[in-house]
Amino acid sequence: MLSRTASNLYWIGRYMERAEFTTRLIEATIRLNSLSMKARADQAWKSALAVVGETDGFARTGENPTAFNVSRYLSLAEENPNSVRACLGLARDNARAARNSLSREGWEAINRAWLTLRGRASPGGAQAALNMVEGVKAETLGFEGAVARMLRSEGYWFLRLGSVIERADNTARLLDVKYYILLPEGEPVGGTLDRDQWTTILHTVSARTAYRHLYTDALKPWLVADMLIFRRELPRSLAAAAAEAVDLLTAIGEATGRQGQADRLARDRERKLQETDIRTVFQGGLHQYLQRFIRENAAVDRAIAAQFRFG
Repeated sequence: MLSRTASNLYWIGRYMERAEFTTRLIEATIRLNSLSMKARADQAWKSALAVVGETDGFARTGENPTAFNVSRYLSLAEENPNSVRACLGLARDNARAARNSLSREGWEAINRAWLTLRGRASPGGAQAALNMVEGVKAETLGFEGAVARMLRSEGYWFLRLGSVIERADNTARLLDVKYYILLPEGEPVGGTLDRDQWTTILHTVSARTAYRHLYTDALKPWLVADMLIFRRELPRSLAAAAAEAVDLLTAIGEATGRQGQADRLARDRERKLQETDIRTVFQGGLHQYLQRFIRENAAVDRAIAAQFRFG
């Protein structure tokens, strides 16, 4: 496979995962917003911007962080390179360049998701915005289904590799924002707002039911952190993403003969996750741990690009 094609497929995986995550974040924030007073609602939308690293980008628009303004910025804004529409457009561009390595169903799912938002200028009110993100989410799930039916070969492996690198970054940032900066000053830990925010996080990563299956305790922050970091049964956990990245790099290496720094970094990251537990993480500081993981994930991404000679 050409390095350019491998890069196209890898970035399709990243952009589609990013688009789905952002739609889930918008949906969860709308629901949290509906349960909050205005001051708290604005804080919820500020936190959504922080999760995707767009606090400064939104500030440059000069708009107030209202539900309408932030949901528009995250979903449709041309000035936001990480908006859902921008991600779908970039995924579509990469898919067009890699049509011969992508299944027809995969291409059609990407194209339908892009068409869902093409020409749309406003997310509308809360219900209209929910309808919009539900439509996009359905298409991104359709894309996942199409990828799952692809031949297990380089095309599939590079797509999935992009997805799990992006997924690990998203989950770490989501958990970090909640634990480190989300709860407003003066709000009690374990209070109504705190519980609503943790529930929102579980909703964003589709893990509310999973939490009830894995833990008998009521909602507890350290158990949510344990699940999102260490429980490999949860596909969106850091451990699950790290393990899959190792498996995918191994498969690509066996098929192409290209193994190197990306494999070493991915294996080292998986090993450290296996040797650590949530008690150790909290003793050293959850924020510090997650920031370190985000940096390590970025290092794996850079090593992948170098190892497979992405342009």
